Amino acid sequence: MEPTNVVTRFAPSPTGNLHSGAYRTAIFSYLFARKHNGTFVLRIEDTDKERSKKEYEDNILESLKWLGLEYDIFVRQSDNVTRHQEILEKMIADGHAYISKEEAKDGSGVIKEIIRFKNPNIDVTFHDEIKGQVTMNTTDLGDFVIAKNIHEPLFHLAVVVDDFDAGITHVIRGEDHVSNTPRQILIQGAIGAPTPVYAHLPLVLGLDKQKLSKRKGALAVTEYRDIGYLPEALLNMVAMVGWNPGTEQELFIKDELIKIFELSKVQKSPAIFNDEKLNWFNREYIKKLSMQEFWTLGHVFLPMWIENIPPTHEMLKKIEHLFRDRIDKFSDIGLLLSTDDATDRGAAEFDYFFKEPIVDHKMLVWKTLKDDAEGLQKTKDYLRKALELLQTISDEDWNIDSIKNTLTPYAEQEGKGNVLWPLRVSLSGKEKSPDPFELAGILGKEVTLARIQAVQHL
Repeated sequence: MEPTNVVTRFAPSPTGNLHSGAYRTAIFSYLFARKHNGTFVLRIEDTDKERSKKEYEDNILESLKWLGLEYDIFVRQSDNVTRHQEILEKMIADGHAYISKEEAKDGSGVIKEIIRFKNPNIDVTFHDEIKGQVTMNTTDLGDFVIAKNIHEPLFHLAVVVDDFDAGITHVIRGEDHVSNTPRQILIQGAIGAPTPVYAHLPLVLGLDKQKLSKRKGALAVTEYRDIGYLPEALLNMVAMVGWNPGTEQELFIKDELIKIFELSKVQKSPAIFNDEKLNWFNREYIKKLSMQEFWTLGHVFLPMWIENIPPTHEMLKKIEHLFRDRIDKFSDIGLLLSTDDATDRGAAEFDYFFKEPIVDHKMLVWKTLKDDAEGLQKTKDYLRKALELLQTISDEDWNIDSIKNTLTPYAEQEGKGNVLWPLRVSLSGKEKSPDPFELAGILGKEVTLARIQAVQHL
């Protein structure tokens, strides 16, 4: 039977930037609510005054907006303190909680009044949508603390009261909260709150099989954004971490995920967050972008040495396909053009499209020729003839096909390596680059001829 009047919540604490385990919870809670035409609540659990920061709350809001997870209701837990106090007073009056005078744990000898829940020491049984039937005995919990004082509720009480008041029907959260559930069910019983349906998601692990967290291995959502991942890719990837629709399809836009999402298809074992898989998703979504969209997003990652080049620059249009085929994320564009660290993978691979290449005369000579003055002179002779042939092509006819048709007979006559290799190096200064026909076509006639002429002076 399909659930009705569904209300889910995402309840992060603003004590750090939103990381992968947390935003999977947000995504699943969002998808489930939208699937059932329900309500998605964002609750900032900020009652930990010492660790809660406005900057982290802003990061949470920014992350959800970027991912496209719009919420229907927004609330801060700290705004509900009066309500928490009201419930605490009633629990004490009804005998479900009591004030306990205890010595502070800091060794100061100060006596403080804390509020403890009066544990009935019973078995608590609840159905988990992922784990199935769960029964836990509460005796070992003792009379657990639910507030520092009448004005400062702690996690378990605040969560139960806020869920009750918001009408939360389904609590979708991480597996590490399973141990919290018996305490919260006891409090629900004490205040007359219904027990929501629970779904505890298996942990998200890194490739080292260790739990990802704010402090270990997990990038914040905004960090993925800032290094050039697309929100569609991250949403799609994270949705597939520990969940599978049961088909071979992997690429889903948000509306498709909403339509097919089922809690019953969440796997029971821990799930691996794989950056290589995320790169695959991102490449697939990059392929769907128009040229204008590609450079609108990619333009901000051009290195500083390329000044005043707008996203509509003709050269960017000509080489867009080269970048699209080589990047996992948009920040890779900077790497392909950067000259800061030539040891990096792909560093400065395409810088020659925007500035004169530095040509090493030893690199210029094809491997079948001797690396000496005679070999260099022969190479220059081949280039001189190639230059003469290229000068016969009119400006109007200058394109990859005409360049190839003009040079190929001569290259076949003298040996392709002897002619085409030094031509490639003359135009790019690199051992690896697109073929010389494509390079010449992209660079244009004037630049191509000038670069071939320049190597005659080596």
